[in-house]
Amino acid sequence: MADTELGANEPGQPPVVGSATPASDWSHNLAVPQRALAVGAHPDDIEFGCGGTLAKWAAAGCVVHHAVFTDGSKGTWNPDADTAALIAAGCDFLFLPSAAELYGDDMQASTRVQVPELGTHYCGASRPGHFDGVTTVVTKLFNIVQPDAAYFGLKDYQQFSIIRKMVDDLALPVSVHGIETAREASGLALSSRNGYLSAEQKAVAPLLYQTIKGIGDALAAGDQDFKRLIQAGKQQLQDAGLQPDYLAIANSATLRPATQEDSHLVILAAAFLGSTRLIDNLRVSV
Repeated sequence: MADTELGANEPGQPPVVGSATPASDWSHNLAVPQRALAVGAHPDDIEFGCGGTLAKWAAAGCVVHHAVFTDGSKGTWNPDADTAALIAAGCDFLFLPSAAELYGDDMQASTRVQVPELGTHYCGASRPGHFDGVTTVVTKLFNIVQPDAAYFGLKDYQQFSIIRKMVDDLALPVSVHGIETAREASGLALSSRNGYLSAEQKAVAPLLYQTIKGIGDALAAGDQDFKRLIQAGKQQLQDAGLQPDYLAIANSATLRPATQEDSHLVILAAAFLGSTRLIDNLRVSV
């Protein structure tokens, strides 16, 4: 998808800072697909991010699948207990394959799907190989489930961009959509990771979004001193007790460092608050 398309607020995309499109006009009238696959990085991410939309579609006859990538640390390690809880919640189908079923007997020798450039910086630099695992397992799930549409939360904008490019590059027959990040009143992005924060830390955590929002407002007002904005943002985070992993202003399509010629940008941020790693982002049209 071209950078100009990203700034156009197509259905299912969030508004951008500086956009003329009012919030009331986007993502309210998505067509109901026959099948949809919602992908979440943690338990409850899907429910927070797009649960209402999925429930509406299911009521209209759409077959909805959830795929949650988790080590079980926020649920249980007991598949029987998890299955019982899903049945109690009205789950119709549960696909619970073993690693051997998905990857064969030798995972290291199995085929992998890689999106080279997009997956090597930002979160990819902090977690080498992580996105190779994401693209590989998502490709497998797309082939197994064969959804018409897949919906990813935009809180992990890098992951969304990688999945979308993978689908485009491999000509996979699925439409990929982004769902706006759900937030608390403070601006803190909803995430299961927030459960690891103490009460004191949770009072500090919203500063991550406030920092990138401040940068976004400056960019929308015409400030193009990217280096100064990033340095000031990192200092603001450090002064509040957050340890930045990265803070960057990038082209929203390529995720390459922004230039003054770019008109559609994304501010990407990750920071540690204690041992909890928080991520967030904001798209800006200038």
